[in-house]
Amino acid sequence: MPPGITTLAADAPTLSAANTGFMLICSALVMLMTPALAFFYGGMVRVKSTLNMLMMSFISLGIVTVLWVLYGFSLAFGTDTGSVIGWSQDFVGLSGIGVTELWDGYTIPVYVFAVFQLMFAVLTPALISGALADRVKFTSWALFITLWVTVVYFPVAHWVWGAGGWLFEMGVIDFAGGTAVHINAGAAGLGVILVIGKRVGFKKDPMRPHSLPLVMLGAGLLWFGWFGFNAGSWLGNDDGVGAVMFVNTQVATGAAMLAWLGYEKLRHGSFTTLGAASGAVAGLVAITPAGGAVSPLGAIAVGAIAGVVCAMAVGLKYKFGYDDSLDVVGVHLVGGVIGSLLVGLFATGGVQSDAKGLFYGGGFDQLGKQAVGVLAVLAYSLVVSALLALALDKTIGMRVDEDDEVSGIDQVEHAETAYDFSGAGGGAAPRTSSHAPAAPAAPAAPANKKVDA
Repeated sequence: MPPGITTLAADAPTLSAANTGFMLICSALVMLMTPALAFFYGGMVRVKSTLNMLMMSFISLGIVTVLWVLYGFSLAFGTDTGSVIGWSQDFVGLSGIGVTELWDGYTIPVYVFAVFQLMFAVLTPALISGALADRVKFTSWALFITLWVTVVYFPVAHWVWGAGGWLFEMGVIDFAGGTAVHINAGAAGLGVILVIGKRVGFKKDPMRPHSLPLVMLGAGLLWFGWFGFNAGSWLGNDDGVGAVMFVNTQVATGAAMLAWLGYEKLRHGSFTTLGAASGAVAGLVAITPAGGAVSPLGAIAVGAIAGVVCAMAVGLKYKFGYDDSLDVVGVHLVGGVIGSLLVGLFATGGVQSDAKGLFYGGGFDQLGKQAVGVLAVLAYSLVVSALLALALDKTIGMRVDEDDEVSGIDQVEHAETAYDFSGAGGGAAPRTSSHAPAAPAAPAAPANKKVDA
């Protein structure tokens, strides 16, 4: 996020209807990313877990929205305390904010900034859910979200974007969330799965996506929403920086998809739809911190590197034995690290700031700052997330019973199934008349006959 600017009274900004409208549209685009993520994840799991996967994302829209209004916005963007947390009484309940009161140094109302940042806060815990697919109690997940955003996301958002936050003041560049969103969520996912363990049948049973069209739909909607996520993070559209970020978002995503597919073809012999979708998401993740600092050619490099490295990283779970169900660690954690560190190499010094990377004559200074930001957020999120999961597991329990996991978490947790085939076969029922007897009914299937989904 761009820093606030101190202005003289005579030069104080006034409300811009254009920027306000632009930011409201961007906020809506970012909101769309959470249901898009639900589709993306929902298609990647087996039939018996589809609804649970959708709900793990969707519930974040309710929980985080309420917490953000009550105290989250104040903790993340209130007046700094000790460079680690914020707090402003006027932001509590959003009760002390004037309708036309502007966000400091900008031409948009505080309400608009608050709702834009809310959508980031909603999406981030939803990203974690992909690492935990098939095996977590829904009540425990909802409580985990509540605790996690309070003690992890809100403070980290202040570190990275809040005026006075220690990473912000250090000069760490994170345009739209490489550290605060993607590394944060990826490290949290790793921390939780190290506590709750593997799915039943991991490395033994096939756990293929049940609906690749759903995966592609989710990936496409994520790509679309990401333009608001990235370009909107400049909080206006006056100086062209948001436009560069928009272009770089498209360029890096395309490059990453091609790179992932190329690696996949060389390594496994096929171009898969899952690879195309995953490669696109990897590119989106990597360009998120870097897109306001690099040129379009730099964006190609960022995307290509992320596509190959993330494709390699998703296989690490089999080597090291951690069950990252939907590759949150391999794509979001690794992609966020790549994008954040590459700022220190490819920053041109001519877009969002004058900070230059190593390849543009800036030496190792910015790369060192980026490394500090990466390591700090990764370590904090990993450790605290694992401790939260451990506390929940030892009290109310994090995992469903093994029998419930095998039979299907949708029925156990939601009393529903994603697909109802009871009316499949269709066609009009045969008509009967008083002149002809009705056709005999087909014999019922034996009561103990088991049918696979």
